[in-house]
Amino acid sequence: MTHSAIAPSTGVKKRLLTGLKPTGTLHIGNYFATIKPFYEMYGEYESFIMVADYHAVTTARDPKRLRNNILENTRDYLAVGIDPEKALLFQQSSVTEHTELAWIFECLVTVPFLMQCHAYKDKVAKGIEPTAGLFNYPMLMAADILLYDAEIIPVGADQRQHVEYAREAVKKFNLAYGETFVAPQELIHDAVATVPGTDGQKMSKSYRNTIPLFGTKDEIAKAVMSIVTDSGAGRPEHVYAVHKLFKSDEELETLYAEKEGKYKDLKEALIEDIESVIAPMRERRVSISDDDVRKVLEEGSAKAKEIAGEKMRVVRQKIGISGA
Repeated sequence: MTHSAIAPSTGVKKRLLTGLKPTGTLHIGNYFATIKPFYEMYGEYESFIMVADYHAVTTARDPKRLRNNILENTRDYLAVGIDPEKALLFQQSSVTEHTELAWIFECLVTVPFLMQCHAYKDKVAKGIEPTAGLFNYPMLMAADILLYDAEIIPVGADQRQHVEYAREAVKKFNLAYGETFVAPQELIHDAVATVPGTDGQKMSKSYRNTIPLFGTKDEIAKAVMSIVTDSGAGRPEHVYAVHKLFKSDEELETLYAEKEGKYKDLKEALIEDIESVIAPMRERRVSISDDDVRKVLEEGSAKAKEIAGEKMRVVRQKIGISGA
Protein backbone atom coordinates (compact mmCIF):
# COMPACT_ATOMS: atom_id res chain seq x y z
CA MET A 1 0.00 0.00 0.00
CA THR A 2 1.13 3.54 -0.72
CA HIS A 3 0.63 6.76 1.17
CA SER A 4 -1.86 8.02 -1.39
CA ALA A 5 -5.35 8.99 -0.28
CA ILE A 6 -7.07 5.69 -0.96
CA ALA A 7 -5.44 2.34 -1.62
CA PRO A 8 -8.27 -0.19 -1.97
CA SER A 9 -6.46 -3.54 -1.76
CA THR A 10 -3.82 -4.49 -4.32
CA GLY A 11 -5.82 -3.60 -7.40
CA VAL A 12 -6.02 -7.29 -8.37
CA LYS A 13 -8.74 -8.56 -6.04
CA LYS A 14 -11.24 -6.79 -3.82
CA ARG A 15 -10.69 -7.13 -0.12
CA LEU A 16 -13.08 -9.15 2.02
CA LEU A 17 -13.10 -9.18 5.82
CA THR A 18 -15.02 -11.29 8.31
CA GLY A 19 -14.64 -12.34 11.92
CA LEU A 20 -16.22 -13.87 14.98
CA LYS A 21 -16.05 -12.97 18.65
CA PRO A 22 -14.26 -15.68 20.67
CA THR A 23 -17.00 -15.85 23.27
CA GLY A 24 -17.59 -19.60 23.32
CA THR A 25 -18.08 -22.80 21.38
CA LEU A 26 -19.11 -22.25 17.77
CA HIS A 27 -22.44 -23.65 16.59
CA ILE A 28 -23.92 -24.48 13.20
CA GLY A 29 -25.49 -21.03 13.07
CA ASN A 30 -22.00 -19.51 13.05
CA TYR A 31 -20.97 -22.01 10.40
CA PHE A 32 -23.81 -21.46 7.94
CA ALA A 33 -24.26 -17.72 8.45
CA THR A 34 -20.58 -16.74 8.46
CA ILE A 35 -17.93 -19.44 8.08
CA LYS A 36 -19.33 -21.53 5.20
CA PRO A 37 -20.17 -18.52 2.98
CA PHE A 38 -16.67 -17.19 3.67
CA TYR A 39 -15.09 -20.56 2.88
CA GLU A 40 -16.96 -20.79 -0.43
CA MET A 41 -15.85 -17.34 -1.61
CA TYR A 42 -12.63 -16.38 0.14
CA GLY A 43 -10.39 -17.52 -2.69
CA GLU A 44 -12.01 -14.97 -4.99
CA TYR A 45 -10.86 -12.07 -2.80
CA GLU A 46 -7.92 -10.79 -0.85
CA SER A 47 -9.38 -12.19 2.36
CA PHE A 48 -8.98 -11.31 6.03
CA ILE A 49 -10.33 -13.28 9.02
CA MET A 50 -10.26 -11.51 12.36
CA VAL A 51 -10.50 -13.16 15.78
CA ALA A 52 -12.38 -10.26 17.37
CA ASP A 53 -11.14 -10.57 20.94
CA TYR A 54 -11.53 -6.88 21.84
CA HIS A 55 -15.19 -7.11 20.86
CA ALA A 56 -15.52 -10.08 23.21
CA VAL A 57 -14.29 -7.94 26.11
CA THR A 58 -17.61 -6.05 26.06
CA THR A 59 -19.13 -9.01 27.89
CA ALA A 60 -16.35 -11.54 28.64
CA ARG A 61 -15.05 -11.38 32.22
CA ASP A 62 -13.11 -14.65 32.49
CA PRO A 63 -9.49 -14.14 31.24
CA LYS A 64 -8.63 -17.85 31.19
CA ARG A 65 -11.73 -18.69 29.19
CA LEU A 66 -11.14 -15.87 26.72
CA ARG A 67 -7.54 -16.97 26.11
CA ASN A 68 -8.79 -20.50 25.48
CA ASN A 69 -11.60 -19.34 23.18
CA ILE A 70 -9.13 -17.38 21.03
CA LEU A 71 -7.18 -20.56 20.36
CA GLU A 72 -10.23 -22.76 19.97
CA ASN A 73 -12.09 -20.48 17.56
CA THR A 74 -8.96 -20.10 15.42
CA ARG A 75 -8.65 -23.88 15.37
CA ASP A 76 -12.28 -24.00 14.22
CA TYR A 77 -11.48 -21.83 11.18
CA LEU A 78 -8.58 -24.09 10.25
CA ALA A 79 -10.68 -27.21 10.80
CA VAL A 80 -13.36 -26.16 8.31
CA GLY A 81 -10.63 -25.88 5.68
CA ILE A 82 -9.53 -22.24 5.69
CA ASP A 83 -6.01 -22.08 4.27
CA PRO A 84 -3.89 -19.46 6.11
CA GLU A 85 -1.79 -19.15 2.95
CA LYS A 86 -4.87 -17.87 1.10
CA ALA A 87 -6.52 -15.82 3.87
CA LEU A 88 -4.88 -13.59 6.44
CA LEU A 89 -6.04 -14.90 9.81
CA PHE A 90 -5.18 -12.57 12.68
CA GLN A 91 -5.94 -11.58 16.27
CA GLN A 92 -7.59 -8.17 16.63
CA SER A 93 -5.82 -7.19 19.86
CA SER A 94 -2.41 -7.82 18.28
CA VAL A 95 -3.08 -4.90 15.93
CA THR A 96 -3.33 -1.86 18.21
CA GLU A 97 -4.31 0.34 15.28
CA HIS A 98 -7.88 -1.00 15.63
CA THR A 99 -8.52 0.75 18.93
CA GLU A 100 -6.58 3.84 17.83
CA LEU A 101 -8.73 4.32 14.73
CA ALA A 102 -11.90 3.55 16.70
CA TRP A 103 -11.10 6.49 19.01
CA ILE A 104 -10.70 8.81 16.04
CA PHE A 105 -14.07 7.73 14.63
CA GLU A 106 -15.68 8.20 18.06
CA CYS A 107 -14.53 11.81 17.92
CA LEU A 108 -16.40 12.29 14.65
CA VAL A 109 -19.79 10.68 15.30
CA THR A 110 -22.45 11.84 17.77
CA VAL A 111 -24.03 10.17 20.78
CA PRO A 112 -27.53 10.30 19.21
CA PHE A 113 -26.12 8.53 16.14
CA LEU A 114 -24.70 5.70 18.24
CA MET A 115 -27.92 5.50 20.25
CA GLN A 116 -29.69 4.29 17.10
CA CYS A 117 -27.72 1.03 17.10
CA HIS A 118 -30.15 -1.91 17.15
CA ALA A 119 -27.60 -4.33 18.61
CA TYR A 120 -26.90 -2.03 21.56
CA LYS A 121 -30.59 -1.54 22.33
CA ASP A 122 -31.27 -5.28 22.03
CA LYS A 123 -28.43 -6.19 24.40
CA VAL A 124 -29.50 -3.63 27.00
CA ALA A 125 -33.09 -4.88 26.72
CA LYS A 126 -31.78 -8.37 27.56
CA GLY A 127 -30.20 -7.07 30.76
CA ILE A 128 -26.60 -6.64 29.60
CA GLU A 129 -24.94 -3.74 31.41
CA PRO A 130 -24.82 -0.68 29.11
CA THR A 131 -21.07 -0.06 29.28
CA ALA A 132 -19.33 2.60 27.20
CA GLY A 133 -17.55 -0.18 25.30
CA LEU A 134 -20.84 -1.77 24.31
CA PHE A 135 -22.17 1.63 23.26
CA ASN A 136 -19.09 2.46 21.14
CA TYR A 137 -18.92 -1.05 19.67
CA PRO A 138 -19.97 0.08 16.13
CA MET A 139 -16.99 2.41 15.82
CA LEU A 140 -14.54 -0.35 16.71
CA MET A 141 -16.23 -2.51 14.11
CA ALA A 142 -15.93 0.35 11.61
CA ALA A 143 -12.21 0.55 12.39
CA ASP A 144 -11.86 -3.21 11.89
CA ILE A 145 -13.25 -2.87 8.38
CA LEU A 146 -11.75 0.42 7.27
CA LEU A 147 -8.18 -0.19 8.44
CA TYR A 148 -7.83 -2.71 5.62
CA ASP A 149 -9.89 -0.89 2.98
CA ALA A 150 -12.16 -3.94 3.02
CA GLU A 151 -14.81 -3.58 0.34
CA ILE A 152 -16.90 -6.73 0.91
CA ILE A 153 -18.22 -7.62 4.38
CA PRO A 154 -20.20 -10.88 4.73
CA VAL A 155 -22.69 -10.40 7.59
CA GLY A 156 -25.93 -11.80 8.88
CA ALA A 157 -29.06 -9.78 8.21
CA ASP A 158 -29.02 -8.50 11.81
CA GLN A 159 -25.49 -7.11 11.33
CA ARG A 160 -26.29 -4.99 8.28
CA GLN A 161 -26.47 -1.81 10.38
CA HIS A 162 -22.86 -2.18 11.49
CA VAL A 163 -21.69 -1.92 7.88
CA GLU A 164 -23.95 1.11 7.46
CA TYR A 165 -22.20 2.63 10.49
CA ALA A 166 -18.85 1.97 8.86
CA ARG A 167 -20.01 3.80 5.74
CA GLU A 168 -21.07 6.73 7.91
CA ALA A 169 -17.59 6.78 9.48
CA VAL A 170 -16.15 6.93 5.97
CA LYS A 171 -18.36 9.92 5.13
CA LYS A 172 -17.52 11.76 8.36
CA PHE A 173 -13.77 11.26 8.03
CA ASN A 174 -13.51 11.92 4.30
CA LEU A 175 -15.60 15.08 4.65
CA ALA A 176 -13.41 16.38 7.46
CA TYR A 177 -10.00 15.34 6.16
CA GLY A 178 -10.27 14.43 2.48
CA GLU A 179 -10.68 11.13 0.62
CA THR A 180 -9.04 8.46 2.78
CA PHE A 181 -11.34 5.47 3.28
CA VAL A 182 -13.25 3.15 0.96
CA ALA A 183 -16.99 2.67 1.62
CA PRO A 184 -17.63 -1.04 2.31
CA GLN A 185 -20.61 -3.07 1.14
CA GLU A 186 -22.36 -5.78 3.11
CA LEU A 187 -22.83 -9.20 1.53
CA ILE A 188 -25.82 -11.06 2.94
CA HIS A 189 -26.71 -14.59 1.90
CA ASP A 190 -30.48 -14.44 2.19
CA ALA A 191 -30.93 -18.22 2.26
CA VAL A 192 -29.05 -18.43 5.57
CA ALA A 193 -29.40 -14.86 6.77
CA THR A 194 -30.89 -16.19 10.03
CA VAL A 195 -30.20 -19.75 11.18
CA PRO A 196 -32.95 -21.08 13.47
CA GLY A 197 -32.14 -22.53 16.85
CA THR A 198 -33.69 -25.49 18.63
CA ASP A 199 -36.49 -23.25 19.92
CA GLY A 200 -37.24 -21.61 16.57
CA GLN A 201 -35.58 -18.30 17.46
CA LYS A 202 -32.29 -17.21 15.89
CA MET A 203 -29.58 -19.67 16.93
CA SER A 204 -27.49 -17.95 19.59
CA LYS A 205 -25.33 -18.95 22.55
CA SER A 206 -27.17 -16.39 24.65
CA TYR A 207 -30.46 -18.18 23.97
CA ARG A 208 -28.93 -21.60 24.74
CA ASN A 209 -30.61 -23.01 21.63
CA THR A 210 -27.57 -24.08 19.64
CA ILE A 211 -26.35 -27.21 17.89
CA PRO A 212 -22.56 -27.39 18.45
CA LEU A 213 -20.44 -27.20 15.31
CA PHE A 214 -17.79 -29.62 16.52
CA GLY A 215 -19.84 -31.55 19.05
CA THR A 216 -19.72 -35.31 19.35
CA LYS A 217 -22.47 -37.26 17.64
CA ASP A 218 -24.15 -37.72 21.04
CA GLU A 219 -24.04 -33.96 21.70
CA ILE A 220 -25.51 -33.26 18.28
CA ALA A 221 -28.22 -35.85 18.86
CA LYS A 222 -29.13 -34.35 22.22
CA ALA A 223 -29.49 -30.88 20.68
CA VAL A 224 -31.53 -32.10 17.70
CA MET A 225 -33.86 -34.13 19.87
CA SER A 226 -34.56 -30.97 21.87
CA ILE A 227 -35.83 -29.06 18.82
CA VAL A 228 -39.33 -27.76 19.56
CA THR A 229 -42.08 -29.42 17.50
CA ASP A 230 -45.73 -28.68 16.97
CA SER A 231 -47.66 -31.85 17.77
CA GLY A 232 -50.54 -30.67 15.61
CA ALA A 233 -48.52 -30.40 12.41
CA GLY A 234 -47.64 -33.13 9.96
CA ARG A 235 -44.24 -31.60 9.30
CA PRO A 236 -42.13 -30.27 12.20
CA GLU A 237 -41.25 -26.85 10.81
CA HIS A 238 -38.35 -26.09 13.15
CA VAL A 239 -36.73 -29.43 12.33
CA TYR A 240 -37.28 -28.80 8.62
CA ALA A 241 -35.79 -25.29 8.86
CA VAL A 242 -32.53 -26.70 10.24
CA HIS A 243 -32.58 -29.65 7.83
CA LYS A 244 -32.71 -27.25 4.86
CA LEU A 245 -29.20 -26.18 5.71
CA PHE A 246 -27.93 -29.67 4.95
CA LYS A 247 -30.13 -30.88 2.09
CA SER A 248 -32.11 -29.38 -0.77
CA ASP A 249 -35.87 -28.81 -0.62
CA GLU A 250 -36.31 -31.47 -3.30
CA GLU A 251 -34.53 -34.11 -1.23
CA LEU A 252 -36.39 -33.17 1.91
CA GLU A 253 -39.87 -33.06 0.36
CA THR A 254 -39.71 -36.80 -0.33
CA LEU A 255 -38.33 -37.64 3.12
CA TYR A 256 -40.82 -35.48 5.00
CA ALA A 257 -43.73 -36.82 2.95
CA GLU A 258 -42.74 -40.42 3.70
CA LYS A 259 -42.19 -39.69 7.39
CA GLU A 260 -45.13 -37.35 7.92
CA GLY A 261 -45.93 -37.10 11.62
CA LYS A 262 -42.94 -39.28 12.57
CA TYR A 263 -40.93 -36.64 14.39
CA LYS A 264 -38.41 -39.02 15.94
CA ASP A 265 -37.55 -40.50 12.55
CA LEU A 266 -37.13 -37.06 11.01
CA LYS A 267 -34.90 -35.88 13.83
CA GLU A 268 -32.77 -39.02 13.51
CA ALA A 269 -32.41 -38.33 9.78
CA LEU A 270 -31.32 -34.79 10.59
CA ILE A 271 -28.75 -36.09 13.07
CA GLU A 272 -27.20 -38.31 10.38
CA ASP A 273 -27.10 -35.50 7.85
CA ILE A 274 -25.44 -33.13 10.33
CA GLU A 275 -22.94 -35.81 11.30
CA SER A 276 -21.99 -36.48 7.66
CA VAL A 277 -20.96 -32.82 7.30
CA ILE A 278 -19.36 -32.27 10.69
CA ALA A 279 -17.47 -35.56 11.23
CA PRO A 280 -14.67 -34.89 8.68
CA MET A 281 -14.13 -31.38 10.06
CA ARG A 282 -14.15 -32.70 13.62
CA GLU A 283 -11.45 -35.24 12.75
CA ARG A 284 -9.31 -32.56 11.08
CA ARG A 285 -9.71 -30.32 14.10
CA VAL A 286 -8.22 -32.92 16.45
CA SER A 287 -5.01 -32.95 14.37
CA ILE A 288 -4.40 -29.18 14.79
CA SER A 289 -2.15 -28.43 17.79
CA ASP A 290 -2.06 -25.32 19.96
CA ASP A 291 1.38 -24.56 18.50
CA ASP A 292 -0.07 -24.73 14.99
CA VAL A 293 -2.77 -22.25 16.00
CA ARG A 294 -0.34 -19.85 17.69
CA LYS A 295 1.95 -19.85 14.67
CA VAL A 296 -0.93 -18.99 12.32
CA LEU A 297 -2.10 -16.16 14.59
CA GLU A 298 1.40 -14.74 15.10
CA GLU A 299 2.24 -14.72 11.40
CA GLY A 300 -1.18 -13.42 10.36
CA SER A 301 -1.22 -10.71 13.00
CA ALA A 302 2.26 -9.49 11.97
CA LYS A 303 1.07 -9.11 8.35
CA ALA A 304 -2.18 -7.44 9.44
CA LYS A 305 -0.26 -4.99 11.63
CA GLU A 306 1.96 -4.02 8.73
CA ILE A 307 -1.07 -3.22 6.55
CA ALA A 308 -2.90 -1.43 9.37
CA GLY A 309 0.23 0.53 10.24
CA GLU A 310 0.50 1.87 6.70
CA LYS A 311 -3.12 3.02 6.83
CA MET A 312 -2.71 4.67 10.22
CA ARG A 313 0.34 6.60 9.02
CA VAL A 314 -1.93 8.19 6.44
CA VAL A 315 -4.68 8.82 9.02
CA ARG A 316 -2.30 10.42 11.52
CA GLN A 317 -1.00 12.74 8.85
CA LYS A 318 -4.54 13.66 7.77
CA ILE A 319 -5.73 14.57 11.26
CA GLY A 320 -2.54 16.46 12.09
CA ILE A 321 -0.90 14.42 14.84
CA SER A 322 2.13 13.50 12.73
CA GLY A 323 4.22 15.25 10.08
CA ALA A 324 3.01 15.67 6.51
